[in-house]
Amino acid sequence: MAGASSYSGMVDKTFWMILGSSVIMLLGITATMILFMVKYRRSRHPVASDIEGSATLETLWTVLPTVLVMVMFYYGWAGFKVMRETPKGAMPVTVQARMWSWSFKYENGKQTTELYVPVGRPVAVNLESADVIHSFFVPAFRMKEDCMPGRHNHAWFQAEREGVYDIMCAEYCGDKHSAMLSKVIAVPADTFDVWLERGGGRPTGLKLMQIKGCVACHTSDGSKLVGPTYKGLFGSKVRVTTNGVEREVLADEDYLRRSILQPKADIVVGFQPQMPDMAGQLDDEDIKLIIDYIKRQ
Repeated sequence: MAGASSYSGMVDKTFWMILGSSVIMLLGITATMILFMVKYRRSRHPVASDIEGSATLETLWTVLPTVLVMVMFYYGWAGFKVMRETPKGAMPVTVQARMWSWSFKYENGKQTTELYVPVGRPVAVNLESADVIHSFFVPAFRMKEDCMPGRHNHAWFQAEREGVYDIMCAEYCGDKHSAMLSKVIAVPADTFDVWLERGGGRPTGLKLMQIKGCVACHTSDGSKLVGPTYKGLFGSKVRVTTNGVEREVLADEDYLRRSILQPKADIVVGFQPQMPDMAGQLDDEDIKLIIDYIKRQ
């Protein structure tokens, strides 16, 4: 069966070649050790004696490992070269990582929390981080690249068969690192084209919060995660710390807007200031939709 991505088979061959070589070397060295233990045991050689060296053996154990390492290097370099050279015409998708969620933005502005891709077409992912270092890892595709704050990185892949594949973060990024999961959904090219042409329109308040990762830290059922819950928040009195001074504020629209755009301005008592600034990531209409959603909780 073909690999899930265009270069997963190449990566697997390199892995099995290195693993097979390592196993053969392990067995050979272990067998030699056992042979020496039996052949040169004290009962057979009560008096120690010198063993003269062998130029042939010394040449072999210098040349053979060197050749083996160079072969491993070649396969690794050849595979890395393919994985870093994005094919022309690849479909660009911006991947943004944040604690603790993924969001994906397509050329037409459509945004999703799962990565939809066409089978048989290369996809170029532009990797960004809104806060700390994350690592975009799709095990089935044999692809892993870092998302770093303040720096752009890239990778590419081509799904070779339909399916749903796990996305994970392979770089420890805080409390809910293990829950930073999403999916690659590979569909036939014509199905993908129809899906993409529909566009996204403007997402709902809840969808925006899912895309921007708000639901990874906040809930609407009253339970507390990394951040305070939305339930019953609007119109309530909130104890916050502002410039080191604790005070009580009314959770009105101005407070919610300020908390979204400048989350470190008023830190809710009992919580740490971990939320990244959202200024520049949301327009006025987006913020209004989010506030309207919070009002209803």
